[in-house]
Amino acid sequence: MELKHEICHPFISHSNMSKKKTCSEIIREARQSLRVQSTQRPFTPRESHRQLFGVNSVRASHANRPSSTFSVCAQNFDASNSRPPSGNRLPPLDHKPKFPETVPKPPLEARRGLAGVRVVVLKAGSVATLQPLEAQQKNDQSRLNSDLKLSPTKRLSSPVRTTLHKVKPHSAGSESSGAKTTEQSHHKTGLEDGNSSTEDADVLVFNDKVTLLLQELESEAAGSSTDSLTHLCELCERLHGALSDARMLGRRCKRRSEILRVLFRLIDLRSARLSLHISKLCLALSVSGNNLLNICKLIFKISRSESHDILFRNTSIIELLLGVLHTEDVSASGEALLYCVATFKFLSGNASVLKVLLEQNFVAAVQTLIQKLCEAEEVTTAGHILVQLTATMRNLADHPDARTLFVSFSILPALCLVLRLYWDDQDICTNTSRIFSKLSSYSECCLALAQIPECYPTTLGVLSRHPQKPDLVVRLLFTLGNLTAKSSDSRQQLFECDGCMDAVVQLYNIYQRRERSPDAGKEADDVLVKLVRLLANMSIHPAVGPLLATNTACVHLLMETLGKQKGGSCRSHVSKSRPGGRIRPSK
Repeated sequence: MELKHEICHPFISHSNMSKKKTCSEIIREARQSLRVQSTQRPFTPRESHRQLFGVNSVRASHANRPSSTFSVCAQNFDASNSRPPSGNRLPPLDHKPKFPETVPKPPLEARRGLAGVRVVVLKAGSVATLQPLEAQQKNDQSRLNSDLKLSPTKRLSSPVRTTLHKVKPHSAGSESSGAKTTEQSHHKTGLEDGNSSTEDADVLVFNDKVTLLLQELESEAAGSSTDSLTHLCELCERLHGALSDARMLGRRCKRRSEILRVLFRLIDLRSARLSLHISKLCLALSVSGNNLLNICKLIFKISRSESHDILFRNTSIIELLLGVLHTEDVSASGEALLYCVATFKFLSGNASVLKVLLEQNFVAAVQTLIQKLCEAEEVTTAGHILVQLTATMRNLADHPDARTLFVSFSILPALCLVLRLYWDDQDICTNTSRIFSKLSSYSECCLALAQIPECYPTTLGVLSRHPQKPDLVVRLLFTLGNLTAKSSDSRQQLFECDGCMDAVVQLYNIYQRRERSPDAGKEADDVLVKLVRLLANMSIHPAVGPLLATNTACVHLLMETLGKQKGGSCRSHVSKSRPGGRIRPSK
């Protein structure tokens, strides 16, 4: 028996086929049937090994890139000074002073007279030898009479001495000023006594507690057993507590070089747990320069092993590393910041440590660092750091609490600025595209991103610069598709950007005519699916749709795509764009 298939039509009622609808009803239902197109988010690959730059990075082949493998030992540190002197020597001055051939000399008598004045001034400066006012006037008068009887040669210095002596009786408040001077000297002596008492207290604490702990650390370091390493970690904790109680952390401890010298020697024991305790103490003592760089390298080296993630979760080392992000300058400590951010990149892959990062206000530190990197003059170093930072934020984008913080701390506008400043850097653009593709899959972040005017021209600029990078192109097209799916204003803003349709048609041509090897064919199909979905979402706008229909190149490519899907051997690109208003992110 032959089955008759029921005729289905979206605009004809099944209950009453004979009843015809008016044109206005058909148009109204047609408009209601239009839906934005959704598709799956591109898969974000996970790196198998923890390293600065992965195998797919353009920096992997650069000879002068920072290394992921190195050795850190006690000899790399400088214990004599926490801030080592700069190795840059100043260039000599070109100016050469010219001296006269003969230097004029004053008369001998005049020099003797001036020397006499100096002696009188020194004697007059003593408060204890001041004379009463009446006696001092009588002595001045008698001295004046005797000077008048002298010869003109011996009379040279007398008026000067007389003037110096007459200045003091002329002041009515000389005694009160002398009293004030005495009072100030007593006050200064009191301050010096207070400072000396504080220094004495510091010396007592250092001798009673710190010195004993340092001696115990040195003696315990001679053993190499597991019990010795455990005891060394406990001693480091006690040392940190003693220094904290005595307020000797930071740069306030005058004998910190002795502490650092002992700590640096313990690094050669090659214990990850002990090295983290040492690093925690060194960062708390505010090491800088070469010592800060080596400490960050040491922490980076420990974080490369996933088995060490639990050590970071149970210590306050994360808070101290965040302090490095806040305080250090890119030009002075760029390499140290690089390894510090790379450490966060590794740790953010662990869900437990990621929760600790969010609790320690990591997103706020990211905002501060992005601002410093965008203003940095060292573009190469800043670019290396941004690769690590954007990879870290890519891991954070999966956490619901982080997505809320991204919006509240204005991370999305900052990332648009990074994308505009570094849109020639493929690594930074790829990481940022992964962040956008994740965040735009959620309504709150998608709407926040859609409200950034620079988002649309910047994204189109990146697509025009990297058209042959399918993993970058597919994610940016997916992001634009999400924005146009949520907002009618986004459809119009994107279409009105300079070169929008030129960039879209260029990408359409490239991936429509790409050779169909197994891997390249799948990548091209993914790009075309996202591209057709973007065009479908844009065409819903009442002003954009008719203009798209007049674009001959775009319509020709769409018809060509439909022609290639005949025979049922391949799924239609349009059918891959699943209907529905809700964006469904892939797992």
